[in-house]
Amino acid sequence: MAIIQVTIVPLGTGTPSVSDYVASVHQVLEQSKEEIKYQLTPMSTIIEGELDDLLAVVRRMHEVPFENGAMRVSTSITIDDRRDKKGSMEQKLQSIEEKLKLKE
Repeated sequence: MAIIQVTIVPLGTGTPSVSDYVASVHQVLEQSKEEIKYQLTPMSTIIEGELDDLLAVVRRMHEVPFENGAMRVSTSITIDDRRDKKGSMEQKLQSIEEKLKLKE
């Protein structure tokens, strides 16, 4: 299972606001037929699932701003693909929280 952080930024839209684009991109996640989990954050979106599925979803997400009038889109992707054990968004956070408790 992989975890991807993705940030999609439409450029040349004539406005500094991108929330309408973000909402449209988020619909791709809501309508995804792939088995994924996702979390919208203030600066990016985190998606969890099988790597091939995640890459297909990110590809569809990347196209949304173009479909909504953007002439240029910058997409940044960070992939965490651990093969020695199954990881999840929750597991990663829990691991940090446990270590923080030890430091108290």
